[in-house]
Parts: sequence; C-alpha cells; structure tokens
Amino acid sequence: MNVKEMRSTGLLRAVVLRLAMVLTCAKNDFLKKPAIRLTALVAGLTLGFCLGAGPAMSAGGMDPAADKILKSMSTYLGGLPAFTVSADVDSEVIDLSGQKLQFSSSVAIAAKRPGNLYVSRQGAIADMEIIFNGKTLTLNGKGLNVYKQIGSPGTIDDAFDTMQVEIGLDAPGSDLLYADPYIGLSSGVVSSTYLGTDFVNGVECHNLAFRQEKTDWQLWVQVGDAPVPMKYIITTKWVTGAPQYSVRFRDWNTKPQIEANRFEFSVPEGARKLETIDVNEMGELMIKGVQ
Repeated sequence: MNVKEMRSTGLLRAVVLRLAMVLTCAKNDFLKKPAIRLTALVAGLTLGFCLGAGPAMSAGGMDPAADKILKSMSTYLGGLPAFTVSADVDSEVIDLSGQKLQFSSSVAIAAKRPGNLYVSRQGAIADMEIIFNGKTLTLNGKGLNVYKQIGSPGTIDDAFDTMQVEIGLDAPGSDLLYADPYIGLSSGVVSSTYLGTDFVNGVECHNLAFRQEKTDWQLWVQVGDAPVPMKYIITTKWVTGAPQYSVRFRDWNTKPQIEANRFEFSVPEGARKLETIDVNEMGELMIKGVQ
C-alpha cells in the first residue's frame, strides 16, 4: 500500500495508544490478558447517532452542504501557520468474550508548519510523546524510558507518512493535521449528510456524517469564522461489537506562542534506544531490540 492509499483510508489508528500498550504492559496486568484485542485501534469513523426528529440520512450520494463545510474546515486548518489544541480520546476494545471496554486518555498537540510537531498522550495505558523537528521523528515512551528515532526530513505530512510506511501507524487525529486534510478525509466517501447543528462542550457545531465501504464517520465542526473540528468519531462497521474511537477537541489556540525547544528531543538520562518497532497482526507495536 502506498502513502496515498494509506492516507485515503481516513483512519485514526492512534500510534500513541498502541505504542503505550507495549511500553507500559509491565505495569498493567490487566492488559496482559490474552482476551484483550485492540480492534478499535484500526477503526474508521461512525454513524452511531440517534436521529430523533432531525434530518433524515441520505440513502446515497454526496450532500453539498456537508462537503462544503468539510472543505472549509480543511482549508482553515491547512492555512494555520501554527496551533495548539488538547483532546480527550476514548478507545473501545472488544475482548474475546464479547465484552466492550473503553480506555480514555488525554492528548496535547502543538504544530508549527511546515515541519514541527509535538504530540503527547497520557492515560492509564498511555504515557508517551511524538516529536518532529523537520528532520527527525522521535517516539518517546516516557513510562519505560525508551525511545525510537527515524530520519524523516520534510514537513508534518512527511512525518505522518513515515509513521505509516515504516511502522504502519497513524498519530491520533492525523487525518485532520495534514496540510490538506480534505484529500484524505474525502477519499473513499460514498455518501455524506449534513445533520444540522449540535453543541459540543458548549460550542455550536455543524454535524456531518460520512460513509465509506468499511467505515462510517462523523465530524462536528465549529460554527463561525474559525471552523475547527470539535469532535470526531470512528467505528468499524463489520467488526463484531462495532468498537468506536472518538476524539473531543478543546482549547484551540490558533495564534500560540510555542517555545522553540518544544520540537526538540533531548535523550533522558538512562533512556534506552529502540532498534526496531514492528506491528503485529493485531495492530500492536512489537519491540524487537534495545540498545
């Protein structure tokens, strides 16, 4: 699968959560249980909503209103020289008995285009960072004091593509962080619907629903002159239990003052450098060697 095909899937497989599952497994006996499988980490977006008396879902085809708002959001995000945002992430997993479980974590993102990115994620099973300075991509597992670095000169887009091609992973929310999010988000969409406005964290948002062959997805975009995403939900349609992956964004700052060293990685004292990171058939990161 080439980079373009990987981007067009519109998935949020969450590199931070999956790496943290490996890096912190020694601290979390529950996660060692073989019954846990992280099917939610390769989820697409969902139409898991209740329409009530609202507008009816289109049987097929593209809704011009939904497409217009998606383009507007993409143009706005891609045109931001820099931004910071926080998010709350919920990842559902299905164990082999069929029980659906949910894990939550918090994410902080700082970006300065074209080539600087910082992502941190913290939760019961996540404590790590992604750092990119335009030259080197670093995955820093803070919990076990280990890290992996990959040479990746270029833009934030190039860093995401490096993660996808060399490791097989996406950063949380990466679909929305490309210079042109519309390309990846719209590719493969077979139908869309504009569902009116809702409120997310007290903010009025356009409610958009999209369908793809294997996944459905739903996106809430702030109403007004700053059309930032406020909520983003993912569901696999054909996996038993239809696990969801959801992100709620908050505290958008589109004119941030970011410290220059935010995008530089200093090796912590005693940290071990990972030689190899692979993804197994379950979508979990595997550590093959440490130096």
